[in-house]
Amino acid sequence: MERYNRILEKQPREIVLLRGSGCIYKKCTFCDYHSDKCSNEAENFALNSKVLSRVTGEFKELEVINSGSVFELDSKTIELIKTTCRTKGISTIHFESHYLYKNKIPALRQEFKDFDLKMKLGLETFDYDFRETKLKKGIKEKDAEIISEYFDEANFLFGISGQTIQSMERDIQLGLANFERICINIMCKNSTEIKPDKQVISDFINNLYPKYKNNERMDILITNTDFGVGD
Repeated sequence: MERYNRILEKQPREIVLLRGSGCIYKKCTFCDYHSDKCSNEAENFALNSKVLSRVTGEFKELEVINSGSVFELDSKTIELIKTTCRTKGISTIHFESHYLYKNKIPALRQEFKDFDLKMKLGLETFDYDFRETKLKKGIKEKDAEIISEYFDEANFLFGISGQTIQSMERDIQLGLANFERICINIMCKNSTEIKPDKQVISDFINNLYPKYKNNERMDILITNTDFGVGD
């Protein structure tokens, strides 16, 4: 499992994949990432310390992900993230969170008030019925402005049966209108019941990828390890 890398394109930054107690939601039909977890905080901190020791501060920007939300990292890891970023001169930190933690985000921003904190939401799509009926995402809000109120960035998931060129482009346009940055993830085969749809993926690659691939506010991950972390 690779847990550290450097992202060199568009928005250069370092990225770390840390380990926490695990996603408390675990109902998304497309996701099996929550298996990267441990209930022992001491073991998690030991692992996370080794990963964070590799951070250099080269780009003054750090993205921190884990298989769940930032709120599932132990308190000692959170403190070490702060210390590491101060020591290495990092000014911008990116965290991820499920929407169910939205009311805890203001306190986190206050805790990290010395940094430019960017919160990323795993939204997957603005299509409410698709998101909640097929993906079981657990975001009951429909209004794009309200959804984005607590978040600066968002992940979207493309390449699933039922999506179209039109629906994917709508997500991109709404994403760019409501968030500072968006990340498009193409569905990859995993252990869940949701499988990649080759035709939908082909439609994206042929019709939308050329149009948006150079957009500086978008990351596009064709495989789930394109950021260089994970396995």
